[in-house]
Amino acid sequence: MTYVSETWVLKENIIQKLLVFDRKISRGIYGPTKENQTRRIKNNEELDKLIKHGNTVNCIKVQRLSWFGHIQRMPEARATENIFKWNHLTTRPRGRPRYRWEDNIIQDLGQMKIKYWLACVRDRAKWKDVVEKAKTSN
Repeated sequence: MTYVSETWVLKENIIQKLLVFDRKISRGIYGPTKENQTRRIKNNEELDKLIKHGNTVNCIKVQRLSWFGHIQRMPEARATENIFKWNHLTTRPRGRPRYRWEDNIIQDLGQMKIKYWLACVRDRAKWKDVVEKAKTSN
């Protein structure tokens, strides 16, 4: 489900849809509950006891941060680096600016209270610690 999620832009409505899908799959995996010779579908609280829902969102965040570190460490001549830093000359449409992938990264780093991320990105060991921290944070 999270294949190529490094490039996803996650908004709140997309996160909710992912959590609903995650619960639907979990209900199929864990099956119904049997009480007093009757079967019923597990509710959200019972599923939350069995697994932690947020694993999907955390998995996407970890993959996104890992890919971001990889792009930042690339040499200037690489096409991916050039596309990431490319600034097109056309004007943007009126209204609220669209949510960008880089905005998700900065928001994730802000939630994790990492201020000097540029220095961390250049050092692979420090960035690996940041990515590991993202696995456990919510």
